[in-house]
Amino acid sequence: MAPTPDRTPLTRAFFDRPVLDVAPDLLGRTLVRRAPEGSVELRITEVEAYDGERDPGSHAFRGRTARNASMFGPPGHAYVYFIYGMWFSLNLVCGPEHRASGVLLRAGEITAGADLVRTRRLSARSDSELAKGPARLATGLDITRALDGTDLCTGQDSPLSVLHGTPTTPDQRQSGPRTGVGGEGAVHPWRFWIAGDPTVSPYRAHKPRRRTT
Repeated sequence: MAPTPDRTPLTRAFFDRPVLDVAPDLLGRTLVRRAPEGSVELRITEVEAYDGERDPGSHAFRGRTARNASMFGPPGHAYVYFIYGMWFSLNLVCGPEHRASGVLLRAGEITAGADLVRTRRLSARSDSELAKGPARLATGLDITRALDGTDLCTGQDSPLSVLHGTPTTPDQRQSGPRTGVGGEGAVHPWRFWIAGDPTVSPYRAHKPRRRTT
């Protein structure tokens, strides 16, 4: 019998650690999204680590901007960005304040509120696809830039929080290159996922975008 997920909220101290410690440790945790229309819970199954100004793949590689300001802390906050003019992505900020780093949530299993998520993800062919990939995850949980900077550690008053859940053990995890990251950032095996989980998204190598004239 699978253990019952622990509903104790993660504290700020959990996030106030190096990103490469936090990222794999998020696997199996429970993300809670609260909204007026209902709450949704997701078991985190796939993440990617981004190490700020030391990481060519990070939005913060060239320093602080209005877009990435939330990445600079404090830890335990959300960083939400809009990509390709189409989708939002949710990241959890970690590490010491003023030292940008964060974990992109790439995929998860909806464990509560699936009926609500299905109304937002009408194209999903099965429940395993409801949050399979960062854009699908954000759509299913109604993540927008309005949540950028949200404090994850204020309990049930927050629209976002992370519970202890059922953390994975090292033998349950795999790691590899980050999806869609090119250049020098492509060499880092900083994507982590639960081995064999059907909600994990497929890996895709970076392909330069064509410019239109």
